[in-house]
Amino acid sequence: MAQATFHFPRGFLWGTATASHQVEGNNTNNNWWAWEQRDGHIVENQKSGLADDWWNGRWREDFDRAAESGQNAHRLSIEWSRIQPTPDRWDESALDRYREMLRGLTERGMTPMVTLHHFTDPQWLGERGGWENRSTPEAFTTFVNRAVEALREYANLWVTINEPNVLVTSAYFMGIWPPGKSDLRAAFNVMENLVRAHAMAYQAIHELQPDARVGIAINYRGFIPARNWFLPDRWIAGLQNSLFNEFFPNALSSGVLRYPLWSRRMTEARGTQDFLGLNYYTREYIAFSPFQAAEMFARRFYLPGADLSPSGFIVNAPEGMFQALKWARKFNRPILITENGVEDKEDQLRPRYLIQHLHQVWRAVNFNFPIKGYFHWTLVDNFEWERGWTQRFGLWELDPETQTRTRRPSAELYAEICRENGISSDMVARYAPKIFDKLFPN
Repeated sequence: MAQATFHFPRGFLWGTATASHQVEGNNTNNNWWAWEQRDGHIVENQKSGLADDWWNGRWREDFDRAAESGQNAHRLSIEWSRIQPTPDRWDESALDRYREMLRGLTERGMTPMVTLHHFTDPQWLGERGGWENRSTPEAFTTFVNRAVEALREYANLWVTINEPNVLVTSAYFMGIWPPGKSDLRAAFNVMENLVRAHAMAYQAIHELQPDARVGIAINYRGFIPARNWFLPDRWIAGLQNSLFNEFFPNALSSGVLRYPLWSRRMTEARGTQDFLGLNYYTREYIAFSPFQAAEMFARRFYLPGADLSPSGFIVNAPEGMFQALKWARKFNRPILITENGVEDKEDQLRPRYLIQHLHQVWRAVNFNFPIKGYFHWTLVDNFEWERGWTQRFGLWELDPETQTRTRRPSAELYAEICRENGISSDMVARYAPKIFDKLFPN
């Protein structure tokens, strides 16, 4: 049997990623909590409730789990609605609690990465029109100023906005997230406001903390024409790629907003990313479908026999990770893989998914791609937005009723990877023997 180890560069960041609403619990003052209270919005009408009970302090034990597993970094988000519960009031106790969390990471030898907006808004912002309101970028920047000033002692790695492409698609194209709209005009307006908000926040952070590293996290999804010979399939796949994958990082690189039939300049956005945060989960085939306007005239599907997650939500396509990294490299910025993972309650797919995707990251590193770290989604099972508790992404399993954590085998696999700073043939033989010959051919 072949024996070898795929090592990563010295100083590589190994961590997991979380989001405030998904783990804190009882975030009663944001738009997602209000959305959950209405029937039909969440699978089985489930509620986030206590979530992972971090707001009551269980972050401590989860950070211990991460640190004891060899992780040297953690990505978390802070909750705007807790810090600014009303337009004219700031909650210093909430900032104190986030300061304590970040201090807890540094005391455990872990580098914090802080996301300033991870899908949720204060309810008062929604009452003002949310991200459709031209004044929202200014309101966001005011919040960013207050938060960064309070937390900069413990963090200098910031994600301004998580997955703006997913936010726009889910909330303003498909209408399955708050505010539940399917309105192209509103969607384009929100895209512009999100770019402006990032640009303003970028400048504000650097004024407060000149050595800060600031970027966005973009969800890259591979779109493959179902029939490469069929022009409409190629066209719709290209359109999906330009709007979903390309729009935001292109705007932050060039200062140009490129829509399907027009473009316009936003010069203040040019050059406002110190790194590109890349979230990659899966890729899919795209066929033109004139009857699916809500899906941007596309029918999306996986091939028969694909290696699917239990709910069919994600296909294990590790070669898509390499393509995503190749795409990210063109923006000439350091790359941080800010999310990657798979929903898998029984932990059958996750070991090979994790190993195969990290192997593609290793391949890219050896082509001198500037990849600086990897954050697995996620540390402990959490509340997965409109899919509620039906999808389990955690290295540790959570029982939401009892708050009991149970280590999955993948938690130990990831711990070995973090400690080794690499993937060994022995790990693959023990955790994912079916793919051994693919990674270590004789």
